[in-house]
Amino acid sequence: MVTTGLVAIDATVLATAIPTIVNDLGDFALFPWLFSVYLLAQAVTVPIYAKLSDVVGRKPIILIGIGLFLLGSILCGVAWSMPALIAFRAVQGLGAGAVQPTSITIVGDIYSLTERAKVQGYLASVWGISAVVGPTLGGVFSQLGAWRGVFFINIPLCIIAGWMLVRSFHEQVEPRRHRVDYLGAVLLIVSLTLIILAVLQGGQAWEWNSPQSIGAFAIGGVLLAAFVVVESRAAEPILPLWVFSRRLLLTTTLVSLGVGAILIGLTSFVPTYLEGSVDAPPLVAGLALAALTLGWPIAAAFSGRFYLRIGFRNTALIGVSLVVLGTLGLALFAATPSIAIVAISCFIIGLGMGLVAVPTLIAAQSSVDWNERGVVTGTNLFARSIGSAIGVAVFGAIANAIFGPVDASSLSPAAITAGSAAVFLAVLVVAVATVAATIGMPRTPVKRAAGVISTEADAN
Repeated sequence: MVTTGLVAIDATVLATAIPTIVNDLGDFALFPWLFSVYLLAQAVTVPIYAKLSDVVGRKPIILIGIGLFLLGSILCGVAWSMPALIAFRAVQGLGAGAVQPTSITIVGDIYSLTERAKVQGYLASVWGISAVVGPTLGGVFSQLGAWRGVFFINIPLCIIAGWMLVRSFHEQVEPRRHRVDYLGAVLLIVSLTLIILAVLQGGQAWEWNSPQSIGAFAIGGVLLAAFVVVESRAAEPILPLWVFSRRLLLTTTLVSLGVGAILIGLTSFVPTYLEGSVDAPPLVAGLALAALTLGWPIAAAFSGRFYLRIGFRNTALIGVSLVVLGTLGLALFAATPSIAIVAISCFIIGLGMGLVAVPTLIAAQSSVDWNERGVVTGTNLFARSIGSAIGVAVFGAIANAIFGPVDASSLSPAAITAGSAAVFLAVLVVAVATVAATIGMPRTPVKRAAGVISTEADAN
């Protein structure tokens, strides 16, 4: 729970402080990179950490992640420019790539399917507390002009989490020889970096039809195709292709992709939208966003009761319907900014997210044994991270196309409103696409006694 708190607080505390950070460091057009580079570093390392956790065990991997997250937080706190802060956020992302999936995998190892329904309530409480604490701290630090504090608060949390894991978590891993897929890891990192770079900088640093843009997309695409070929032949692939050949795993991965994009689209732009359009204080804007991360754990805490009774697919369908309803509210009323409407919409979206993200992840985890659970959990969260990384790049490109090459202080409320409205509409499109992926999930019977689930499609 403490380890989960590292990622949970970081998910909300930074967004509130963005306006203060760009006023201090400048380079407003670069601010989406604070999220994108973190998510990119997290995304491309999740499959690697997940595979290693199946090889050497969960404990060393999660401790490495905590150490990197601690180092990145300290460096971010002393950053002297926006490019430096972006670089140090990448170090944080390298740590988060190990922390989040490994902690969730540990829960899958320790508890049965039925027990996990109760444990999710405990983990949900962490997100609930962070939903209030994160934006509040971010807003307070912003209004005091001490934005560096949003990174320094991670230091005691990292120390406590590491100490508790060293003292209390014990596991037995059967030693055997493994072949690490280094080539696949390198191809994955380079290809995704080039593609996301092209998306984020297209129309800003260079034109969409420029040699830089075309070259980045082309090389990234070729390397991604090479990665697929390498994974199909590797003895122990970093991202096994069988994950995408099973209907349950494929559809839950696609749902996770949409969840990541929706989440980052809102956390990146809701505070900026409220602060820029209605001159809301950072603390108020942060609390409006906190409604999302408050609704999420509330629904997650009850999701176990739902999926044990009506199944994973039906629970997820209820959730994704709420997400569409909430994003529709944001898109419809974006032109007439209102803190109350934003908060209500975010709360509805959060409720939906809790009924989508948790059941689909547990469905994927429960369909495999221990030696595959790390990879399956990692793939699901990898998809969420990729959705967030690509989402923040696409949404940032949409917003910057309307904002234009100006500093934050030069943007008018009308421009911020128009740019944010375009982003909210794009988020709605992603939500609708996520509905289609959820409908594609197989109807999965829950076997309480065995602690695993299966489907006819998987058996075939």
